[in-house]
Amino acid sequence: MKYTQTAGEKSTVKLTITFTEEEWQEALNKSYARVRGKYSVPGFRKGKVPKPVLETYYGKGVLYEEAFNVLYSEHYGNILEKEKDNFTPVGEPSLDVEDLTEGKGLVLGAVVPVKPEVTIEKYTGLKIKKFEYNVSDAEVEKEVEKILQSGAQKVEVTDRACKLGDTVNIDFSGSVDGEKFPGGTADDYNLELGSGSFIPGFEEGVAGMKIGETKDINVKFPEDYQAENLKGKDAVFNIVLHKITENKLPELTDEYVKSHSQSATVAEYKKSVRERLEKSAENKGRDETENSIINEICKYAKVEIPDAMIESEIDRLVQEFSYRLMYQGLKLDDYLKYMELSMADFRAQYKEQAEHRVLSQLVVDKIVKSEKFTAEDKEVEAKIEEQAKSVEKTVAEYKKGMDPRQLDYIKNDIIITKMFDFLKANNEMSGEEVKKAPAKKAAAKTEQSGTAEKKAPAKKPAAKKE
Repeated sequence: MKYTQTAGEKSTVKLTITFTEEEWQEALNKSYARVRGKYSVPGFRKGKVPKPVLETYYGKGVLYEEAFNVLYSEHYGNILEKEKDNFTPVGEPSLDVEDLTEGKGLVLGAVVPVKPEVTIEKYTGLKIKKFEYNVSDAEVEKEVEKILQSGAQKVEVTDRACKLGDTVNIDFSGSVDGEKFPGGTADDYNLELGSGSFIPGFEEGVAGMKIGETKDINVKFPEDYQAENLKGKDAVFNIVLHKITENKLPELTDEYVKSHSQSATVAEYKKSVRERLEKSAENKGRDETENSIINEICKYAKVEIPDAMIESEIDRLVQEFSYRLMYQGLKLDDYLKYMELSMADFRAQYKEQAEHRVLSQLVVDKIVKSEKFTAEDKEVEAKIEEQAKSVEKTVAEYKKGMDPRQLDYIKNDIIITKMFDFLKANNEMSGEEVKKAPAKKAAAKTEQSGTAEKKAPAKKPAAKKE
């Protein structure tokens, strides 16, 4: 076997692999051994048909496909190993028979999608937005109030209109341009007002209604709404309110806090809540700043991304969404039917996000390689010691239970931290302090549907874009 390689279009490498007649005949013999049990010829028991008879009866091509597979599986991996310093495959090759002449062997062509080379015009000396978040006293009090929720009692309200924070039981029916749409109607639906479960304006529109009241609410679907036919559309929902309940919270005392947390006093609990929120705000600011850095650098990057990388990333995004649905007791196929989406249309919605993810990773890889960032052994050991301490184990105990992939994660984390420290130090970071640091909104869950995604007022969930 011999092969040559040439650069192809759109980040591909063309391999031309030539097999001798002897190698081709050997592959045909192996193919015969593998597939003969599938074929029957009159006068012979199944699986016992001689090779010449099988080829005469079904044609010589009957063994070709499996013979191609034999040669591919035996040689392709070896070629990649030899060429590992020259290119990195990012998907399966496209195979083509370029020549198959009796007595002269076989020539296979393999077009391999490979990791592309990125050119970055500049990644230092840029003006980049930096995010910082503060935690307000009001946010601390709101978070502290959550400890009271476990002791709250649901009390039916009959003497006032509903307000944000109440749970209401409603019927709703939605229409766009006078036409009802799938999933836009439900009866006896329990909704916590202010939970953010429904599209903007819906819950606020219900607030203020009284028991027995009927009302039309005008809302607008977000431009990035999952269902294509509803994006940016004005909608009218007819609402009937049946019932209002409110949570009656217990008094926040040292005794209550002690029995519902690891703190001994209200003051101690509030202090721990503030520390947790401040840590969350710090992480939020860091993550958004790092995203801002990469997004800015991507503007100066040039690369031809092969379709295989985009499709692979879309696979990951779809799988992530599928897992989120599984936690809610839903299957992706059922979700697509409910949303009246084909898999092709659903995947298409992720294309732009997938392209950006791939580009961002390629940019990170390029900078790491260019600046030669590495994880030193002593840095890895220090990180392991830190993690062992956090779970109250010795380093030896912690290492014993470590997954090999965890070590790779630690090394990568050290390298990426070094990269961002370098980029922050070598770019002009213009700070933006945001006084309010809203915690990441927990997924809202409705009693009937159990959905955890932003959705239209309906029983069906709609994917929230990330």
